[in-house]
Amino acid sequence: MQGVRPITLAIEHGWTIRSLITDGRPRLSARAGDVWESTTAEQVVMAPELVAELAEKDEPSELLAVVEMPSDDLARLDPTGLTVVFDRPSQPGNPGTLARSADAFGASAPVVTGHAADPYDPRAVRSSTGSLFALTVVRQPGHAPPVEWARQHGCRVVGTDETGTVDVREADLTGPVIVVVGNETNGMTAARREACDPLVSIPMAGSASSLNAATAGSIVLEEAFRQRRA
Repeated sequence: MQGVRPITLAIEHGWTIRSLITDGRPRLSARAGDVWESTTAEQVVMAPELVAELAEKDEPSELLAVVEMPSDDLARLDPTGLTVVFDRPSQPGNPGTLARSADAFGASAPVVTGHAADPYDPRAVRSSTGSLFALTVVRQPGHAPPVEWARQHGCRVVGTDETGTVDVREADLTGPVIVVVGNETNGMTAARREACDPLVSIPMAGSASSLNAATAGSIVLEEAFRQRRA
């Protein structure tokens, strides 16, 4: 992970920082310097070209960090709140974007299921602008475990799909809810749609046939946030 803001958020939310890395520049910014001076993690100074290679950027951030990933145990989820499940996302930026929306709209956790882009991929972390570290991130091998967990805890499972018969504005998104977002290209499989009750859709105008999966999920999360505030 790189960037002062994501690293600061990770520290604030209790993630374990194993190492902090810098390129030995003469001076760090005030915020970066505070993080560097206050850390109990291993401090590593690398050659600038190695830091750039690690960051996959010609001009890397002041600080990079090696962060310990938490367990992927569903027991870490909050059964009383709002959770979003992203099923088999293929583009790393989309889990990051959805995590950013989840943070903004009051969801406590993003769950990524199936053979999918890793939510810890550097591109996903960058897309989340650090919001990933304010959430409970869980990865699961398939969609069934989160659905079973939801049933056990009395959570409703709401699916987002263009075939949905319920307008998202008319669905009840209050209380314990899991919002399921399908794959960017293929959406939700029949088995996944059957596990959802209700299956909601987003009214659209114009020539667009569908929305980006992370965008659609963000719209549903915003509607859930609106209902919960009301």
